[in-house]
Amino acid sequence: MESGTLDELRIFFFPFMAQGHIIPTIDMAMVFASRGSKATIITTPFHAPLFSKTIQKTNFSGTHINILTFKFPSVENGLPEGCESLHMANSPELQPKFFKAITTLGPQLDQLLEQHRPDCLVADTFFPWATDIAARYEIPRLIFHGTCYFSLCASLCVFRYKPYKSVFSETEPFIIPNLPGEIKFTRNQLPDFVKNDEETEFTEVYKAAKEVESRSYGVLVNSFYELEPVYADHYSKGLGFKAWHIGPLFLYKKVFEEKAKREMEESSLDEHECLKWLSSKKRNSVVYICFGSLTDFIDAQLMEIAAGLEASGKEFIWVVKKGKNEGVKEEWLPEGYEKRMEGKGLIVRGWAPQVQILDHEAVGGFVTHCGWNSTMEGICAGVPVVAWPVSAEQFYNEKLVTQILGIGVCVGNQKWARLVGDFVKRETIAKAVNQIMEGEEAEKMRSKVKALGDMARRAIEEGGSSYLDFNAFIEELKLRRMERNSS
Repeated sequence: MESGTLDELRIFFFPFMAQGHIIPTIDMAMVFASRGSKATIITTPFHAPLFSKTIQKTNFSGTHINILTFKFPSVENGLPEGCESLHMANSPELQPKFFKAITTLGPQLDQLLEQHRPDCLVADTFFPWATDIAARYEIPRLIFHGTCYFSLCASLCVFRYKPYKSVFSETEPFIIPNLPGEIKFTRNQLPDFVKNDEETEFTEVYKAAKEVESRSYGVLVNSFYELEPVYADHYSKGLGFKAWHIGPLFLYKKVFEEKAKREMEESSLDEHECLKWLSSKKRNSVVYICFGSLTDFIDAQLMEIAAGLEASGKEFIWVVKKGKNEGVKEEWLPEGYEKRMEGKGLIVRGWAPQVQILDHEAVGGFVTHCGWNSTMEGICAGVPVVAWPVSAEQFYNEKLVTQILGIGVCVGNQKWARLVGDFVKRETIAKAVNQIMEGEEAEKMRSKVKALGDMARRAIEEGGSSYLDFNAFIEELKLRRMERNSS
């Protein structure tokens, strides 16, 4: 459909300023644009060039995506000048100030909606005030969480029923009420902002987000029905939410026949070198290790990971956030480690082309923090996982992967932590890696996850579950606009 036609829907997207939220928002905007809508992304001056660069690299005929910027109130809230992204405020001192700053963005959103009057606003869950602002202009506000149905159901049931208050210790298990599958959790695995009564900037945002969900128009979910049908149904029929599954969002780039560069930072190692290295390896022989953009392990834990990988005997690609300073001894690597691992292991400092790595036939396992973007990429690549959750909703995602889907194993950590996570020893790491890389159980997991990957691809194709749900959402918006214009 040509841009500017009367039938064209105008959709505004307002993502939270963190890589795990921004990446699927770009993918989502491109999907909407490819299906005849005019997509506009609202973001900060810092992120605008990153959006533009990614969109240009994945451009295709008919795409129409605009970018509008607003001023992020960094200095006014005690943040350094130009601190406009969560990874820039990645410390216990700065994070509360960052979440305080996002609560002050309402007037700027109000101004943009009054000026442009889009047909729909898709705003991140961390912007609960967006619902009332959109309602002022009779604009439906959709929530985007960036996670799966299971995690949405589990976190909502924990919030509503507070089952953690019925146990007497941090390690005593409880069953999450009104959630299919008798899922057990402990207080240790819950975020501090859920189980503690202390009011902080983030707890205020979180509680407001949960309370406003039922007043918003609905929820867009980056998942597909076949992955978690019980929880997709429970979210709508059992918990009472309007929701549309439109994922896996990142897979649509294959429909557009171009590879998106999905990461927001340049890889410190040329991606072709990574893939060339992988091409010299046997099928399913390499384990890939990456913990996302926010997890920041202490040196002692990195040392255990290094030793555990060596003890496993498996070849690996390991992404770490540590830069290399010439002439400075690296305290997080065993003596002579990289020399011993030459040809067996590749350490990537900074960022790596994760989607391409996981898609490579040489990769047979994935050690992950269970962020939903990474989890979905592993599933779509057909790769079993070692689940090592740290923060956010990652412990819920771990349950989905290991207990419900049966496509991975737990590394064994039991305590939620904002950035670092609890300590896991080398022997445990080596054992978990071997569990997903060799033996009969590993083959069963690989078979299951490959079948899910096939289902994911079919879901976004014409006639697939996500394709049809997307169409249903678009048609509902068009009907709503028609009724509003005729009244």
